Amino acid sequence: QLHLVESGGGSVQVGASLRLSCTASSSFETFNIGWFRQAPGKEREFVAAIRWYGLTYVPDSVKDRFSISRDNAIQTVNLQMNNLQPEDTAVYFCAAGQDSGVTLNSQYEFWGQGTQVTVSS
Repeated sequence: QLHLVESGGGSVQVGASLRLSCTASSSFETFNIGWFRQAPGKEREFVAAIRWYGLTYVPDSVKDRFSISRDNAIQTVNLQMNNLQPEDTAVYFCAAGQDSGVTLNSQYEFWGQGTQVTVSS
């Protein structure tokens, strides 16, 4: 069982940056880690992922502003978000999985509780 905790969310103004962290309760070196977000009334959306060996995936919609990195020594994956916009407002979740794919909810086994990000103009 892997327990994940997200941190770093908050309320910011347009153009600000935030770094979200996802910390695991135990070693997650063999897990892919993904970030998803869910805005009110919308489905959960893929934001970024990093495979256990370091390969990253960031969708075109945010790739110019978001980046993902991991530090296995401290069981942490970071999501750096720059130039935040109101449409980035959502609850952000991290997840861990060992599937061959990394962009779908169903490809992750363990989920954190989420952290709120609110961007106001």
